[in-house]
Amino acid sequence: MGAVAGLVAGALSMAAGEYVSVSSQADTEKADIEREKKELKEMPAEELSLLVQIYEQRGLKRETAQQVAQELTEKDALGAHIRDELGINEITTANPIQAALSSGAAFTIGGLLPLLVVVFTTVEEVAYWLYGFTIIFLIMLGAVSAKTGGSSIKKAVLRITVWGTIAMGLSSLVGYVFGINV
Repeated sequence: MGAVAGLVAGALSMAAGEYVSVSSQADTEKADIEREKKELKEMPAEELSLLVQIYEQRGLKRETAQQVAQELTEKDALGAHIRDELGINEITTANPIQAALSSGAAFTIGGLLPLLVVVFTTVEEVAYWLYGFTIIFLIMLGAVSAKTGGSSIKKAVLRITVWGTIAMGLSSLVGYVFGINV
């Protein structure tokens, strides 16, 4: 029962932490947008010039950059600055609820596999089986995440296995220091 409680507590903790973190990011984005509104109102020429510079840095000729900046400013100045100056768009906009649910679900799914090992092994052997299978699960997770993201499977497996093993070792060390034996 303690393992289930730990799984639930961990999932809730991850979800809450992600919610707070992404909410802070969303607050920063909102503050940036409000600042941009004020700048567009108080100094429109400077803001137009900034857009021109941005488009030139992306490879447009000065005349083309000027025309693009002018046309986008006439259509939706704030939208152009939010997207091109601040780098905020519909895809990257912070969504705290979505992040919290994703993080909590990921923790739960990741925690269920070791929980199954605990359920199906003896108390005397649980630590060995748990460490062994957790490393196998980390390898599987690294491979799936790399395949999903289109990156190097070898690199992802190595990274998640090494850091996961370090985390397990440090957790065991803390348990040992505080006299908690599994």
